[in-house]
Amino acid sequence: MSELNELCSWLESRLPELLAEYKVPAASIAVYAHGEVIDRAAGVLNKDTGVEATADSVFQIGSITKVWTTTLAMQLVDEGALDIDAPVRAYLPEFAVGDETASAKINVRQLMCHTSGFEGDIFLDTGRGDDAVHKLVALLAGLPQLFAPGEMFSYNNAAFCVLGRIVEVLRGKSYDDSLRDHLFTPLGLTHAAPSPYEAVRFRAASGHLSPEQDAEPQPAQAWALPRSNAPAGSMLAMRARDLLTFARMHLDGGRGPDGTAVLTPESALAMRHREVDLMDLGLMGDGWGLGWSLFDWPGGAVVGHDGGTLGQSAFLRVVPDRDIAVALLTNGGNSHPLYVELVGRVLRELAGVEMPALPVPDANAPRVETARFVGEYSSSVSDTVVSEDADGRLWVQRNPKGVFVELDGGPSERIELVVYDGDKLIPAEPQHGMHTVHAFVGDDGNGRAQFLHTGRADRRVSR
Repeated sequence: MSELNELCSWLESRLPELLAEYKVPAASIAVYAHGEVIDRAAGVLNKDTGVEATADSVFQIGSITKVWTTTLAMQLVDEGALDIDAPVRAYLPEFAVGDETASAKINVRQLMCHTSGFEGDIFLDTGRGDDAVHKLVALLAGLPQLFAPGEMFSYNNAAFCVLGRIVEVLRGKSYDDSLRDHLFTPLGLTHAAPSPYEAVRFRAASGHLSPEQDAEPQPAQAWALPRSNAPAGSMLAMRARDLLTFARMHLDGGRGPDGTAVLTPESALAMRHREVDLMDLGLMGDGWGLGWSLFDWPGGAVVGHDGGTLGQSAFLRVVPDRDIAVALLTNGGNSHPLYVELVGRVLRELAGVEMPALPVPDANAPRVETARFVGEYSSSVSDTVVSEDADGRLWVQRNPKGVFVELDGGPSERIELVVYDGDKLIPAEPQHGMHTVHAFVGDDGNGRAQFLHTGRADRRVSR
């Protein structure tokens, strides 16, 4: 315990300083090592109310929920009720996206590892009732099929809404009730909430948004994204310690704290098996399993997931071979460098794992032939324009659509892109503390990129 005690002392003094440095209103961190857990929190949960964060405060975990949704599905595999290599239509006969051939072919495994190929950011508000997920899945029929099922990775929120609907149908209960009955209860979670109605029972963090880069974050005007996206991560909230209880179950071969079998060891291990390799995108990992993101980092293999909602960001990293896990929950500000400093130190000191440096521009990088990159790339949530100026420099501007117009405050500023590696470009200046890799993939038949890939593949629409 000496290492944990030292870490605990360091967090006591350093965490408040880091929050001030990165303009993060509040953060909660929990660390698990060899059967022991420590947790610490600092800051304020809501700048309007001034309520202080404690280790028992609940924050939204965002897309980390996808690992929970996959776990619910794998429980059904253990019971013999679900075959992940079966077509989605074996369980949802009405399932359809814009391409009928793909609709009939997409299987459950492809939903779990983001390779189903249909456009995935569909944040339609279908109401607050137990039928919200059901209603959303019925609205996917017109979605564009970006590529053939299984062809490549493109992060897909809607796929996990479909997976959550499969859980609802096979369980005969809502997604929220499935979480409570099949994960919260057997894991003995005491500070976890599937929606705002339960979160209000606790000291709940509110998200904070920055109107412009480096501005002071202000409380968001809503607590959560639509309930229709609950299986993808729009609502689930908990304290950091309870998130680690979930992670420990995966480390312990699917057993809960009291020895209850929550998953079989085979399913827990299968979720960490690499299903797809990722191109170097800097932040999203090196591969993907069933629900989990996989990181090939110096010193050891790491699994995890990140989450982002309305002004809240969450990070979970697990080192299975070292019996180490860390969860960091935040409610706004420049959370990524905070993650690098805190989680990076935990993994380095306790697990001997080094977090790789993030991509940065190379001052000596050669100029590129711009024609391959210039154009407009579109999805249901944004239009992204890549343009060339008179000096031959490339610029990118993202124009949000739908719900993200209000969240993002209109079009982004125009950002210069420079060469990172081959067909991958990155911003010349950091955005929110990082340089996001922009990969230009495929060929439209005229030598131009077919997709702009930033973890999600946006298709070229300009000709």
